[in-house]
Amino acid sequence: QVQLVESGGGLVQAGGSLRLSCAASGRTISSYFMAWFRQTPGKEREFVAGISRSSVIVRYADSVKGRFTVSRDDAKNTVTLQMSSLKPEDTAVYYCAGASAITRPTNTAQYDYWGQGTQVTVSS
Repeated sequence: QVQLVESGGGLVQAGGSLRLSCAASGRTISSYFMAWFRQTPGKEREFVAGISRSSVIVRYADSVKGRFTVSRDDAKNTVTLQMSSLKPEDTAVYYCAGASAITRPTNTAQYDYWGQGTQVTVSS
């Protein structure tokens, strides 16, 4: 079993930055595809960014390309989402997720583990 715990959320003004961290425990996540999703009330959870084993493949949603950067530190068993130029529409609960095997990174059903989420609020 893998436990994922997100941190770093909060309130920030539009144009500001936040750094989200996802700490994994229970087993190493080095072989896992790791991703960040976000969700707002009444909407489906949407893919934000993902990173493969050894950071070979990195994917971003079009809405965050050029503003967000996902990275991983397998020595520390962590995944980070650096968010810059934040917009009010980035407001959501952000979730970290891990998949042992992945074919469609945007598909929530393919993820084995999820964190509890961290709230990000961007004020205008």
